[in-house]
Amino acid sequence: MFALCVLILVTSSDLHAVKVQITKQWTLLTYNLPAEFPADNLEFNNPQNVVATGFAISGDRLFLATPRLFSGVPATLSSVHLKTAYPNWDYHRAGRKSFNCSEIGLVSVYRIRIDSCKRLWVLDAGVSRSFEDAEVTCQPKILVFDLKTNQVVRRIDFPGEVVKGDTLFTNMIIDETTSRPENNCDDVFVYITDTIKPAIVVYDSSHDLTWRSTHPSMYPDPNFSKPNILGHRFTLMDGIVGLAFDARTKVVYFQPLATDRLFSIETSALRAGPSPFGSDLPVKLVGKKSSQGIGLAVSPIDGSIFFSPMSETAVAKWNPTTNNQSVLAYDTELFQFVADIRISSDPSSIYVLSSKFHRFFLRNLKPTEINTRIVRIEDNVMLATSKIESTVKPRHSTVSVNVIKKRVQNPFPSFINANKGPIAMAYQQKKAPMYKFASNEDYLNVRLGDLNGLRITNMVSYNITTFH
Repeated sequence: MFALCVLILVTSSDLHAVKVQITKQWTLLTYNLPAEFPADNLEFNNPQNVVATGFAISGDRLFLATPRLFSGVPATLSSVHLKTAYPNWDYHRAGRKSFNCSEIGLVSVYRIRIDSCKRLWVLDAGVSRSFEDAEVTCQPKILVFDLKTNQVVRRIDFPGEVVKGDTLFTNMIIDETTSRPENNCDDVFVYITDTIKPAIVVYDSSHDLTWRSTHPSMYPDPNFSKPNILGHRFTLMDGIVGLAFDARTKVVYFQPLATDRLFSIETSALRAGPSPFGSDLPVKLVGKKSSQGIGLAVSPIDGSIFFSPMSETAVAKWNPTTNNQSVLAYDTELFQFVADIRISSDPSSIYVLSSKFHRFFLRNLKPTEINTRIVRIEDNVMLATSKIESTVKPRHSTVSVNVIKKRVQNPFPSFINANKGPIAMAYQQKKAPMYKFASNEDYLNVRLGDLNGLRITNMVSYNITTFH
């Protein structure tokens, strides 16, 4: 049984070592624009309005998703090694106001995924200038690209029944647990976050069916609508956006941006179809973090959950089976806003997309500073149990820097004890102290979990890395 613990600060000698590699970094995201592109017109090309929110890696290829939050975003999906729009500029005419929704093109992409068949799934929200006038340019859709040919092999248009007014599709998970090899990944389930009209949208690709599943835990909490990153506060009432999947246990983990909670639901409940009116989804409260966050990932080795609390500018992991917790890396410059976390092809490592999104949002970005990074973190505990060779062969130079220079708040203030398991929210007793999740009409009350201990590292080895 795990006892209640206090915050513990230790030196690097008390921890396993980690390696942190800066794989890519940019001051501003720019492109090799075609000759006919109006490059001097800020309405169509303004690098200070381009921010990355998602990425995917396939071999030595790196793809970035840059949604059209403001005007001036030339391409919403790019191939980094070519510094150009993916698959080509014809797919990105929406930024030039000459776009036909019946054509195969992209409007605004927040997240992308690669399946086991080497196909790139691109989730297009269809909304232009989300932070300006939020124009619904086209209905949301998914385009699936064959990475061998760079051609679209499937287009998925969402029906009106799952698109609700201000709907904004921002993230997705591909569930291949019941997929058959002969079907070439065309029989998967896809779980999609609707951040503004909070829900998980489920797509059954075998039968081409789509439905919505919603729960109060997917809504934002007004008490956590103002994240604080190094003294920069900004208001963002985003609902469910963080999403991760444990294929071994068939559990989806999720979190709104405006909350300090992490939740889970079994895929069997999501796959069962729309919930009958008046019934509750069997959502479970996994635990409580120290601050808000977006990026989530699950280790395929041991089911550890990787997350990044914003205020702590750190990347941490928690194993829900053993209750083991650790901070893998902490740095006030590298991990200010972690928008996406991905497991590498060698599952002993994770890749993290971090940016100064808050400065971008507040319109006080400094264009001469490094504002976007992709960072690789190698966890030696995972490395010891992994025997899979990485397909990425980076070149890097190594420097050592001090990481911990002050007391850091515990990112694990109230994770539920592993022997008790997550709290089944639909059956939770309503006793003080209480916590309220705000939804449109009602509240869901949940008791707080226990405080567990923390160990953090004092120094890590950093590598500056380049794909080749």
